[in-house]
Amino acid sequence: MTATFTDTFWSNMNKIHVVLLGAGDGAPVPMSPLARKEDGAIWFITSADHDSFKAAKAVADADIYLCDSAGHMYGTVKGRLSASQDDDKLDELWSPMAAAWFENGREDDSVRLMKYIPREAEIWATDGTAKYLFETIKANVTDSKPDTGTYGMIHF
Repeated sequence: MTATFTDTFWSNMNKIHVVLLGAGDGAPVPMSPLARKEDGAIWFITSADHDSFKAAKAVADADIYLCDSAGHMYGTVKGRLSASQDDDKLDELWSPMAAAWFENGREDDSVRLMKYIPREAEIWATDGTAKYLFETIKANVTDSKPDTGTYGMIHF
């Protein structure tokens, strides 16, 4: 795929509020991604006792499942999840949203940071619900295939 589709991936990831993260032997769980193109990474703030963090400590293969209409992107991302000791990055990423999950906020002893490095992604990027509906209706009227967005594989 072209760099443009990779740029679309990172841009859309910034609009996504929740993904399913499957790491190690655990079932996929909802997590809030913090995508940073400049880092080539997707970050997650979690608790020390969370199963995904336990997998991250062992540096695990992990999958991210995307199905978010706000980000106009659907698909699967394959990569590696690891625990991070980068306190500066944690401070940079910290937000009121993250604070809500911890009794003592940023100072909570259980706060942990995970770094996800994507390896490849199979993505469907759309222009949103309105265009999808328009294209579907048009396809039924004109007997053509709908143009509902862009599909591609990205190798990071």
